[in-house]
Amino acid sequence: ILLLNRELRVDCCLCGFFCRRLGCFIERSSDQKKKHCRKMNVGNAQQALLFKQEGNKLYGARKFQNAIDCYSKAIKCDSSVPQFYTNRALCYLKLQEWQKACNDCRTALEMDLKSVKAYFFLGQALSELDHLDEACSCLQKAYQLSKEQSLNVGDDVANTLRFVKKKRWNALEEKRMKEEIELESYLVNLVSADFEQKLRLLKSAESGGGGAGDESADVADPEAVAAINSSRERRTAEVMDLFKQLDERRRKREVPDYLTCKISFEIIEDPVVTPSGITYNRKDVEEHLQRVGHFDPVTRVPLTQEKLIPNLSMKEVIEDFVSQNRWVDGY
Repeated sequence: ILLLNRELRVDCCLCGFFCRRLGCFIERSSDQKKKHCRKMNVGNAQQALLFKQEGNKLYGARKFQNAIDCYSKAIKCDSSVPQFYTNRALCYLKLQEWQKACNDCRTALEMDLKSVKAYFFLGQALSELDHLDEACSCLQKAYQLSKEQSLNVGDDVANTLRFVKKKRWNALEEKRMKEEIELESYLVNLVSADFEQKLRLLKSAESGGGGAGDESADVADPEAVAAINSSRERRTAEVMDLFKQLDERRRKREVPDYLTCKISFEIIEDPVVTPSGITYNRKDVEEHLQRVGHFDPVTRVPLTQEKLIPNLSMKEVIEDFVSQNRWVDGY
């Protein structure tokens, strides 16, 4: 019995020894794999950076398709960098491949919701695809983020936003004018059909309700017919004159640039002027001073809230323009 117990203890010790050795081996293998993966990731990231740098050089040389190939290789090495996608999207914009640019920008935004470039390039691509509402939304977001992040993007985002807003407005105006032309044509045809019906009733009444084979069915009092035709012409002229007046009043529905704020691009509600002579909407310029910095957004001259002066003359001009153009509510 004692001998058997000793053998069991020895077996247990040996078993524990081999288990510990096996555990160490497994742990070492796992660590080696992790180190190997880290080396692989670092190697891929470095290679991706080289491809990106080469793509930047090709973009500078205006070899956009070759730059796209380099950025694609960078993405293949490391797909977790949003800048690779935005760089490739910019090349797609240059080649006018709008949908591909949209796809890359959306992928970049999935990784970084505060990417100014992604929103900016996406807005441009959507504008070219005539998705103007979404384009304005993306460009507005790019503009806001650039202010929040104090990025010096120049006037590129602002000018593009202004351009797309005008493009959207012009598209709405074209649609409105087309609908008005269709309505005018419909009303003119309606007036004509109404008087044609009156002529038929007149002929039918004067013929005594004769049938289609009755020769007297087409006979009617010439004076009555002339009166109906004269009334039809007058009504038609009234409809056309009404639409002519509307067309003259609405033909140039555009807000002058000097009535819009150079920060928000909306019609100024509470105009204030800076020492540089630039007029802004008070709410927008005060927000700029708080978030971005104490300087004039256009001239970059130092500016504080105390230096903002109400522009009363501009306020009168704006109020007069709005009172005469009620459509500005949808501008």
